[in-house]
Amino acid sequence: MAKKTFENALAKLELITSELEEGNLSLEDSLKKFDEGFKLAEFCNQKLEESQQKVDLLLQKNDTLTTVPFEKSE
Repeated sequence: MAKKTFENALAKLELITSELEEGNLSLEDSLKKFDEGFKLAEFCNQKLEESQQKVDLLLQKNDTLTTVPFEKSE
C-alpha cells in the first residue's frame, strides 16, 4: 500500500468534493464520501501544521532570521 502523502490526499479530497457537488450520489454514499473527505481534510491540515512548524524551526536556526507568522485566511 502506498504511503499517504499530502498531494495524494488533496487530490482525493478534490475528487470527493467534485462528486458531492454533482449531486448524483445516494444519501448513504454522500455521507460516506463526506466522512472520507473530512478525514482527508484533517490529514491535510495536520501536514500543513507540521510543515509550518518545520519552517519556523528553519527560520530560527542560528538566530539569524526571525519568524513571521503565517496569515490564516478565513
